Order: sequence, then structure tokens, then C-alpha cells
Amino acid sequence: MPAARQFDHEKLQVYQLELEFIAWLTDLFAEIQASKTPRLAEVLDQLDRASLSALLNTAEGNGRRATQQRVRFFDDARGSATECAACLDAIVAKKACKKERVMRGKDMLLSVVSILSSLIARFEGVPVKSCRSVPMTGTRLKSASRSSREEEKE
Repeated sequence: MPAARQFDHEKLQVYQLELEFIAWLTDLFAEIQASKTPRLAEVLDQLDRASLSALLNTAEGNGRRATQQRVRFFDDARGSATECAACLDAIVAKKACKKERVMRGKDMLLSVVSILSSLIARFEGVPVKSCRSVPMTGTRLKSASRSSREEEKE
């Protein structure tokens, strides 16, 4: 049987990681909504939109042929991922959940931001080592770093 056909963006590890974050976020939303913590609708809506924005900008950017357009979409995706991290901080500040509960999501977002930073640097012609704005620590982040080098070869 022939291999399943994929869009190019579906092959990117960063895209798959963004999908993983959205799945993780869906479970978090269910927990938070069950807790009935007041005054969270705005931050949850913003977090939902920002997570989708990161995913969609990554896909659209990868489909662009012009380098500057790719950089702009990847940069927008990176900004949306950072916005997601801030929303998670706001959820903790509003006492909807504990800081430990959001750490997995923030780890995923650190990896997303790191990979997108590498892709942006690649298309801007900047050496990848000089663009690392996120410290690469922990096994999850190290694997993301290695995968970003693999993506750069594509």
C-alpha cells in the first residue's frame, strides 16, 4: 500500500508539536471549566485563539515560497506561542490551576519557540547558534533542538 500523502507542513516537527500542544490544551480546558473558576473566559478564549494562530501561521509560512513571507509567518507563529505561555501564566495567577499543571505545556511551547527561532534564522541567513533565545535544557528540549536541525535540511 502506498504511503499516506502529506502536506509539507505536516512533516515539520514544530507543526506536530503545536498539534500536541493543542491536544494537551483541550484536556486543560476541560479541567478548568469543570472547576468553575470565575473570570477565565477571556484568557481561555485568547489561549485557544493563540494556539490555533501558532499552528496556522506555521502551516501557511511553510507553504510560502518567498523567504521574507516565510519569515513573517514563522515570526507570527513564534509570537503566538509566546502569547500562549503568557496565557498559561495568567491562568495560574487567576488560581485556576497550579503552576506544576501548566509546566508540560510551557515545555512544549519552549520547544516550539526554539524551533521557530531556528527556522527564522535559517531563512534570514543568521547562524543558528546565535539565534537561540531559549536555553536548551532538559531531554524534551534537547530533542527539539536536534529536530530543528533536521528541519533546516528540508
